[in-house]
Amino acid sequence: MQDTVSPNGGEAVAAAGEGPAAPDLRWYIIHTYSRFENKVKESLEARADALGIADRIGQILIPTEDVVEMRNGKKVTVKRLLYPGYVLLELDLDDSVWHAVKNTPRVTGFVGGGQTPTPLTANEVNQILHRQETSKDHPRPRVKFARNDRVNIVDGPFTGFSGSVEEVNADRSTLKVMVTIFGRGTPVELEYFQVKKAT
Repeated sequence: MQDTVSPNGGEAVAAAGEGPAAPDLRWYIIHTYSRFENKVKESLEARADALGIADRIGQILIPTEDVVEMRNGKKVTVKRLLYPGYVLLELDLDDSVWHAVKNTPRVTGFVGGGQTPTPLTANEVNQILHRQETSKDHPRPRVKFARNDRVNIVDGPFTGFSGSVEEVNADRSTLKVMVTIFGRGTPVELEYFQVKKAT
């Protein structure tokens, strides 16, 4: 089930089994040191308890998506950060909460600047939640291809051949690759997973 936010842009519908978020909570984005997103989340939770403001901080979200990559010839689904270096959080924002968040180790500031950061709109939050949710059912390939990329075919009947990308169909995760077979250029349609970028 897809999460949604209320029309006021501040309240996300909690996951099943949780109570609804307080109506005065709004979503904000903070910038963090890259690769420290989880540490920041843990620090924020600990600081909220220590400073007695846990009721003013709602969900803390590190948006991820499922992507598929090839490892040892097998498709493996892994999680990837949607926005490295950013964390979303619900806040009942005032000066004390602003200072508590801003002074958390490895937090560099709020997105939206200044002493009065701008909360996300309902539509912006829904887009992030929707992208995260849909990636679970339809993980995207990790690698991106472009026309004229040189690739090596690593799976299927043309394994061992090399070619040049003629067309990219990102929606279907397929490529049309021009392969030379018996001295002639032949277009072959392949899935992303069947090729590797030539080095």
